[in-house]
Amino acid sequence: MGSGKVTSSVPFEFQGKHVTVAGLGVSGVPAAKVLHGLGARVTVVNDGDDERARAQAAELEQLGVTVRLGDGATLPEGTDLIVTAPGWKPDKPLFAAAGRAGVPVWGDVELAWRLRGPDAAPWLAVTGTNGKTTTVRMLAAILEAAGLRTAAVGNIGVSLLDAVLGEERYDVLAVELSSYQLHWAPSLRAHSAAVLNLAPDHLDWHGSMEAYAADKGRIYEGNRVACVYNVDAGDKPSTEDLVREADVEEGCRAVGFTLGTPGPSQLGVVEGILVDRAFVENRQKNAQELAEVADVNPPAPHNIANALAAAALARAFGVPAGAVRDGLRAFTPDAHRIAHVGDVDGVAYIDDSKATNTHAAQASLAAYESIVWIAGGLAKGATFDELVAGSAKRLRGVVLIGQDRALIREALARHAPEVPVVDLDRTDTGAMLQAVREAQRLARPGDTVLLAPACASMDMFANYNKRGDAFAQAVRELGA
Repeated sequence: MGSGKVTSSVPFEFQGKHVTVAGLGVSGVPAAKVLHGLGARVTVVNDGDDERARAQAAELEQLGVTVRLGDGATLPEGTDLIVTAPGWKPDKPLFAAAGRAGVPVWGDVELAWRLRGPDAAPWLAVTGTNGKTTTVRMLAAILEAAGLRTAAVGNIGVSLLDAVLGEERYDVLAVELSSYQLHWAPSLRAHSAAVLNLAPDHLDWHGSMEAYAADKGRIYEGNRVACVYNVDAGDKPSTEDLVREADVEEGCRAVGFTLGTPGPSQLGVVEGILVDRAFVENRQKNAQELAEVADVNPPAPHNIANALAAAALARAFGVPAGAVRDGLRAFTPDAHRIAHVGDVDGVAYIDDSKATNTHAAQASLAAYESIVWIAGGLAKGATFDELVAGSAKRLRGVVLIGQDRALIREALARHAPEVPVVDLDRTDTGAMLQAVREAQRLARPGDTVLLAPACASMDMFANYNKRGDAFAQAVRELGA
């Protein structure tokens, strides 16, 4: 970890400047409105020209914003700054042109960071391949239990611009950040931050695992109090490696979390108790008890890790131990994240449709002993050998759905040839009901039927929520 004083961002005067907003959608429209309100001359460029884009364009044009649909490649003449939607890839021609012209490129997170007032709430920031939303919502629940005014914002769906510029005044913000958002946020400096885990994801956007990890690691830059990392992760590079490489404020600490017994400056688990050895309130004590494992909902291993990361960030902000316990008890997980849908004939049915990559599916499979696994969808370039080999002993059977199910079937043939597999050659939404019925046929009392697809959903469903809803509806039909 670096130890030098990290300088803050240089102020940017928007009045009269020509700002190009790249992309409409959930981030571009509010950014354009904010910039227009600050006195900037705003031009929005957008690749698409569909009905939704035209409606958004009409709304902005009424305000006096210029909108250029169907051409996101050309840099508008006289542009002083680009504010981009986070999903726009760095290799787009617009950004190459900006680089040649010396025009800076920010994301909406960078814009929000720079627009904070002098008494702005500090940010406790979270990123990682999986578990971000759950951890941020746990963190917000803990902060609320401590009596703090807070909100879960960022990639979780609540605009950071709204949080920063709205009338509500916060003591602290729990901020979820994606690798895309971090790539376009060069001056972000959090109070404390955590990288939960690293696994190959979005490599088509970042170009390599090294570039993806480097963008995740940006979250540690300039941290003032704590850089929270995952002691147990076998990722390469590891989250601890990212902490070592970060340039942070003098006095900032590396704080680890582990499912095992914690060492000094770590949080961990001892005999079913979440324990803090990093921020001990009583100097006479070696450790501080925070909560019981049973206070974590659900108490799956990866979710306990999420709880420890949230607790570490809250403790870095000075939250007392009792608020960690109360916040975890009050927390209710979002839908489609290891959600217990019901029991039919002694078999539990679990919806983890949010497990859209192999890393998430691996964590989900590790939570149960005897599983009929429903998997498949859009693989996004993933391979499944490591996932199947590590989970084979837990599998009672497998039901495959979706466009790229053959990749999983081939991995099963190599690493779990004795496990019965049902391959459903259909990609319509009604396939889920058949999949659940096939899983019921394979399951025995005491088993878990687990929807953890390890793939994206868009080959069959609008999103992972719709996929999980279809699974829950099919389970209800079984119960009826």
